[in-house]
Amino acid sequence: MRYIFGPVYSRRFGISLGIDLSPDKKRCNFDCLYCELDRAKPVDRYDNPPESEEIVREVKEFLERNEYPDVITVTANGEPTLYPYLDKLIDQLKEIKGKSKLLILSNGSTIYNPSIRRSLSKLDIVKLSLDAADEKIFRKVDRGLKNIKVSQIIEGMKAFRKEFSGELIIEILVVKYVNDSVENIKKIVQALKEIKPDRVDLGTVDRPPAYRVFPVSNERLHQLAGYLKDFNVNVVERKYDKSYQFDLSKEDIINTISKRPLTEEDIQNTFSLESKKILEKLLKENVVKKEEKDGMFFYMLNSKLLLH
Repeated sequence: MRYIFGPVYSRRFGISLGIDLSPDKKRCNFDCLYCELDRAKPVDRYDNPPESEEIVREVKEFLERNEYPDVITVTANGEPTLYPYLDKLIDQLKEIKGKSKLLILSNGSTIYNPSIRRSLSKLDIVKLSLDAADEKIFRKVDRGLKNIKVSQIIEGMKAFRKEFSGELIIEILVVKYVNDSVENIKKIVQALKEIKPDRVDLGTVDRPPAYRVFPVSNERLHQLAGYLKDFNVNVVERKYDKSYQFDLSKEDIINTISKRPLTEEDIQNTFSLESKKILEKLLKENVVKKEEKDGMFFYMLNSKLLLH
């Protein structure tokens, strides 16, 4: 499989089958400090985009042999709304999604665009990021292209809320010493009062980031959440409600871990016994490595090896 990965357990959305619209390299108009992807110069368009039919074929194949996940998540090795065939892809996914909900994880940078808003309005859940509400902090944490303004993003979010009947989630990701001040949160609160999201997710660095930045403590997250008390605020902490048994092949495991490092808890709660055996073999072969990051162990692809 080239475009789908997982299923993985999402702290916010349950069991998620991911769709990566840019599997070969990062294509994003941001270069966020906290991004779990490699550093890359921001871009404003996709080159050589895959056809939507190729992506849908892989999703169909997965759904034919597994139970439907909670969500089918449109994401990317970068920003998914830059994908030029997004509207067509969403229409095709709606035809096959069954009981699963369709979700997109976007940085919100293109939400000012009416055509993007029309496409995203077809989804069940839309997650947009808002890590700052003033330009200085926005530039520092999200490191976007110079023509992207946070004021423009906020206006786009306000317009989208009026047009979208599904679940709108605004994510705030807090980085220690960068955007974790009370002043920053208060400015975001003022914007949220006009955006009117269904939920606000407040989290911190959870997976190995591109730059040397640090998470805030859970205690600090809960302190900051106090300023969001007028909203349906979700402090993002890892919690599994139940275990799942997904059969992933060797190629599926490599593909998933290459896109998203997995914790021990992820493995225990989503991999079948046979998949766990395959993972152990990959560890012995040094294809996958187990590495500690900030007190947590992650299964990661061994980048020193050239995989074919």
